[in-house]
Amino acid sequence: MNIKQRLDLIKQVGEEIITEEELKQALETKKKPVAYDGFEPSGTSIHIAQGLLRAINVNKMTKAGCKFKMLVADWHAWANNKMGGNLENIQKVGKYLIEVWKACDMDLKNVEFVWANDLMKDPGYLKIVMQVARNSTVKRITRCSQIMGRSENEALQASQIFYPCMQCADIFYLNADITQLGMDQRKVNVLAREIGPKLGFWKPVVVSHHMLMGLGQPPKGEKTVERAIEMKMSKSNPDSAIFMTDNEEDVNRKIKKAYCPEGVVEENPILEYCKYIIFEKFKTVKIERPSKFGGNLEFKTYEELEKKFLQKKLHPMDLKQSAAVYLNKLITPVRKNIEKSEVAQKLDEEIKTFEVTR
Repeated sequence: MNIKQRLDLIKQVGEEIITEEELKQALETKKKPVAYDGFEPSGTSIHIAQGLLRAINVNKMTKAGCKFKMLVADWHAWANNKMGGNLENIQKVGKYLIEVWKACDMDLKNVEFVWANDLMKDPGYLKIVMQVARNSTVKRITRCSQIMGRSENEALQASQIFYPCMQCADIFYLNADITQLGMDQRKVNVLAREIGPKLGFWKPVVVSHHMLMGLGQPPKGEKTVERAIEMKMSKSNPDSAIFMTDNEEDVNRKIKKAYCPEGVVEENPILEYCKYIIFEKFKTVKIERPSKFGGNLEFKTYEELEKKFLQKKLHPMDLKQSAAVYLNKLITPVRKNIEKSEVAQKLDEEIKTFEVTR
């Protein structure tokens, strides 16, 4: 795979890249650039954006020649008061999420899982955290609070002020050339680009992936990152999300109720799942419908399907039924693998008893 092909593959992941030229330079000068993402173990269920989509994007990055470091941000979740502020419970949720990714066929040969708990034992890491804090204002750090799912207008706990400093330090401690997180993490990644050279480090390339929509109707308002965060799939609203352990009836019920207005392609969650997940995993997508409604349709690309839907030649109910079929084809084997794994099953049963806090 040449540089252009590798670049094009990463561009499929990045809804925004800062900057494309720097990304190209990293691919040209480094045999295996290091990309990183951090995840906060913060709930008892894993939805398809965290499971299927995360595996799809990681596999594209590794196929493009990157070494991927996945940070289990247990201390970050603790600072953010997740799981009732119980660090042991947070760590068990982290272990469970790793088991789910194993079941999702993530390219684990090229993925290294790193625990924040281990980073905290190294004075060198704590030194970088302090360097970031000393070179940032409280106002600037507070502006990064959306990375924790918080508003900058919220009254933050003192521990939450540490969070952006830690996340910024993660990038440099892990020697990450590329930060590959969601658009909601953009502010801290930009902070890292600004502060890195001041601390004797580098400007990390930012490859921000799309945040998958929840099933409900999008809120009104301008298209901002804050609005995108509000409409993304969320564990805190179970009926707005499809989980990796949902059975076929759950998936069918949720998809049937989902927002999907006829002929509307913008901010349509069902079309999003087709684009970012289904067409990534299947070469062709078949829409089955009675002959009196035009008979079956078959699409080889998402663009073909979107065009037909825009022209109102594909009814939302037919699209929903097909999307549910394909999502079940992807989720069912993952769910069964989790059920077969003693480790995953034990963790799944245990974490369901944990307190979940926002």
